[in-house]
Order: sequence, then structure tokens, then C-alpha cells
Amino acid sequence: MSDRPRILDADRHVIEPIEMWRRYLPPAYRDGAPTLQPIPPDGELARALRARAPAGFRMPAIMMLDGRPVWAKVSERALLDIGRTLAERPNSLARGATPRGHTASMDEAGIDVAFLYPSFASYLVAIDDMAPDRAAAFARAYNDWIAEFCAGSARLRPVAIISRHEPATMTDELARVVERGFRAVVLRPNPIKGRTLGHPDLEPFYAACERASIAVGIHDGTHARVPTAGADRFDSHFALHACSHPMEQMMAFLALLEGGVLERHPALRIGLLEAGCGWVPYWLCRLDELAYKYLGGEVAEHVRREPSAYFRRQCFVTMDPFEGRYIADLIAHVGADRVLFSTDFPHPDHDADLVPQMRALAPALGEPALRCILWDNAARFYGLPDPGERARAAPG
Repeated sequence: MSDRPRILDADRHVIEPIEMWRRYLPPAYRDGAPTLQPIPPDGELARALRARAPAGFRMPAIMMLDGRPVWAKVSERALLDIGRTLAERPNSLARGATPRGHTASMDEAGIDVAFLYPSFASYLVAIDDMAPDRAAAFARAYNDWIAEFCAGSARLRPVAIISRHEPATMTDELARVVERGFRAVVLRPNPIKGRTLGHPDLEPFYAACERASIAVGIHDGTHARVPTAGADRFDSHFALHACSHPMEQMMAFLALLEGGVLERHPALRIGLLEAGCGWVPYWLCRLDELAYKYLGGEVAEHVRREPSAYFRRQCFVTMDPFEGRYIADLIAHVGADRVLFSTDFPHPDHDADLVPQMRALAPALGEPALRCILWDNAARFYGLPDPGERARAAPG
């Protein structure tokens, strides 16, 4: 038995094969399945990309739906930067597309268990003008596929997409995935069809998650075709990415707080993912010392305690290793038991050696806190049994 801390990757991603949509969508929706459109090799963009590309660069393709890109505001330079990063990690996307690839990568990094979040599929439920029945069909198809993807390994755990286009149907899909053994669902932080995460129409869904002890991961993705922080004033991938993740998570927590979701559902577990944790001390202090202290009367009926108290009771947040320089501030405000470790594998906007970077923080954090961050906290968030057990999962 190894003495090293077990590691639970709280936010890892799967790469969905484009052909799976026609297989898993109901027949009525198959003709509208997304496609990948290669960039024409002799076009202006292709020539520009190749002229500046590193060795091993592969021409990216664009995901299309109904003749339009699924992503909004993706520039030529952004595609080049993404392609360059992927060229530096030639096997990462391929590994993210198969169960064996994931477990092999996890073995190399020393990761024991991972919860798998969507990549391309998350954008198909983030098109604001999509018909609700179609968005629900995309979510259901993905959930069927990821359940089969993870079925052969106890180390790979599926996270279900829930479409918010029609709140009345959310509990139906939740019940279906709970019956299949899912322990977590993922929601976008953005408004969908004009409804924030705190909208009253979502109340039955949150109640059902609480009853079933289902973890709710909140996860953004830059360039979605829904209202997103920064998208009204910036066009570059640089600016859009900088804004979307942390600012949408700040507003997601605020929507759940201001809408009374956290007050009404004290056992509901919320994970604020892939935005780092540096925003948390500032945001909680601002909400406590300014908004709640001086302006709380307007929401007093359903915000009955300081906002930070709700966060400490039922919210979790992922950290990036570079945040070790100020992790002490976060721990002082919310405790070491609120922080999760994740790799974001195989996406290109995170380093490939995050496990060694995290282990290097042991002197600053202390071994007990590091063990909490690497395993125990995520085990509590996802509701895994016996989080204190030290036996390692068998390699897959």
C-alpha cells in the first residue's frame, strides 16, 4: 500500500467523437447532428496558420451546427494558439477520447479517480435560441454516451449534462441519470433563455438534487452562444477567456445566493469549477461587508446569514497550482476543506504537469491540508463512500 496521498481529479474532460451524436440522438434529431468542418487547406486562414505554426501542428476543425459555428467569436489567432499548444501535447486529445487513454494518463500522473466533464457537448446546451426539446435531446444523448464510456472502469466517473432550456424537464433527466448511477451533474453558470441559476423555475430541480445527494458542478466555457461576462465588449480569446470563467462563477454563486437556493437547500453541494479560487476571498468579503451588511434588507427573506457562511457550508472551489502564492488567504477565509484539485485534462489552457506542481505546495500547505485538497474534499463533494479509506483503486 502506497503512503502517497490519493488523488481525485475533480474536473477532467472527455473528448467526444463527432460520430457519436448520430448514434445516440433520437431519430428525429439525427439529421441535425453537429459536424466538424475542416478549415479549407488552401484558404487564407489555413495559409496563415501554417505559416506561423510549430512542428507537429495539425489544422484545427470547427464544430458546426445548422451551418453555423457552435462557438462565438473565435478568431484566427485563437485557433493558431490552440493549435500550437495541442502540437506541444500531440497525444493529449487522443488520450482524452478513450477510457484506456484516460486511465493510462492517470497512471502516469498518479491520479486514482477522475470525474469526467464534457468538452464539445457543453456548447450544444449553451445556444440560447435553441428549441428546448432539441437541447434536451443533446443532453440525453451525451449522458447515454458518457455512461457507456465510463462503464468499464471504476476510476472514471461520469458527470451528466442537464439542459436548462425548459426547466420543467430538468428533473426528468436528473431522475434518469440518477437511476443509472451518476453522482454529479453539470450546469452552465450563464443565463439560459433569460433565467439565471437562481430563477424560481429551477426550484424543483435543486430540490431533487438535494434529495438524491447529487453534486452540482458549475462550469463555464469560453465562446458559448449565451450571455457571457465580457462578451458584450471584447472580441479576443485572451479577453473573453479571462472574463468568462471567474466572473461567471462569481455571478453563479451570487445567483444561487440571491435567489435563495442555498438558503432553501442547505444540503445541496455546489462546485465552482475551472475558475481558480483567488476570486473567492474578495467576493465573499465584498458580499459580506458591503452588499449584505448595508443592502441585505432587500433579500433578507431568503438570505438569512452572511454570504460567506453559505459558501463555507455547501460550496467547493477548484484551485490552480499557481495560486499557491495566495492559497493561505483562501484557506483563512473558507478553510482547507472547501478546495478541490483538478487537471482540466486534456484541454490546452492548463499545464500538463499539475500533479507535481500541487505536490510542491506541501511545505506551504502542510500535508493534512494537501491530502484534503487532493482527495478528501472532492470525495465529500461527489458523495463517494468512505472518503477516509486509503486503499487505492485498481489500475484500469
